[in-house]
Amino acid sequence: MTDKTMPALRFRGFYDAWEQRKLDTIFKKIRNAFVGTATPYYVDRGHFYLESNNIKNGQINRDTEVFINDVFYNQQTDKLLHTGDIVMVQSGHVGHTAVIPSELNETAAHALIVFTNYKEATDPFFLNYQFQTYKAKRKLETITTGNTIKHILSSAMKEFFVDYPSFKEQKKIGSLFKQFDHLITQNEHKTRLLKQLKQAYLQKIFNQELRFAGFSDDWEERKLGELASVLTGFPFKNEDFVANGKYLVITNGNIQNDSSVVDVLLGNSIDDISDEIKERYYLNKNDILVTMDGTVGRTAKVVDDNLILAQRVGRLVSNTNPEFVYQWLNHGSFFNEMTKVSHGGTIKHISLNEISNYRSTVPSNNIEQQKIGAFFKQLDITIDLHQQKLDLLKKQKQAYLQKLFI
Repeated sequence: MTDKTMPALRFRGFYDAWEQRKLDTIFKKIRNAFVGTATPYYVDRGHFYLESNNIKNGQINRDTEVFINDVFYNQQTDKLLHTGDIVMVQSGHVGHTAVIPSELNETAAHALIVFTNYKEATDPFFLNYQFQTYKAKRKLETITTGNTIKHILSSAMKEFFVDYPSFKEQKKIGSLFKQFDHLITQNEHKTRLLKQLKQAYLQKIFNQELRFAGFSDDWEERKLGELASVLTGFPFKNEDFVANGKYLVITNGNIQNDSSVVDVLLGNSIDDISDEIKERYYLNKNDILVTMDGTVGRTAKVVDDNLILAQRVGRLVSNTNPEFVYQWLNHGSFFNEMTKVSHGGTIKHISLNEISNYRSTVPSNNIEQQKIGAFFKQLDITIDLHQQKLDLLKKQKQAYLQKLFI
């Protein structure tokens, strides 16, 4: 027991220095979970089989599930996972960990390192969250092997040092981060449900299964080029960019699938531009942008100032209701059509003409367009607020991880 020290932030009543302990002084067993092919034993339903892709962000997710039959499961009786065991991804995204909850007691697993049978009172959640700190991740990188696919050995983990306070302090820290994860999971669920709700309404309203009261006129087919001017940006060069320039240069990378607005937290900036470039390429609020390279057909709205558009990003300047046009492009068929007409090899491309020639039906009544746009705008605002809350919780968790651990 060497190198005693303390974290920057502590719960009241705890003053003792932390120890450094090798993991094999904490666990009686650090072993590999079953490694081999279970393909002949896969079944539609049966015993849940824990794999590396189920371990994410310190938790077990079951978005994808594999099941094994009784025969294969019964062969694993001496290798099953139990409540409180810690599992670590052994290959690929190595070092990701999770604690086995009570509902997964006696679970079979594949391609994981298992930490089991504690030698003394230890809070598994405390260790699980310690593995999520930057310090632990950097240390794990030094003992991984492999180039394209990374690997980590259970024998190396036996010699791995962790910071180790008293059991009571471990419980306090573990409990705090469990609360963080509970809040994060709840908000992820709410945000996901809201996004699903929006997609359902987009389908029903733009398929005309649902109409606002008082509107019964037939919709008419229109080209996108009839509802908006379709333009693109300026071919800036690398030497044009400066640090902390006045104008952010917007590229395809600023248009993200999970946000209705242009991401202004990344990219290059410029300072000196001519009046001509500013007049032609300065983005105005309510402009709609479309990705023209890579994953083509993604869209986002401009809501910020001091943005200049780069070449190969489509810019739609609506001559009707910009909010309606944006939502009209997001019910699915525009993205699918742009994907279908795209050309190129590994990186796909679309042209301004292909964007402009997109066709679909729209309400003939401008007031109905406004109502549709306003309805979905409010949904987007609600989704963005939940997403911001979720992002804040994740940042707070990361901040506390660095303060409450050494």
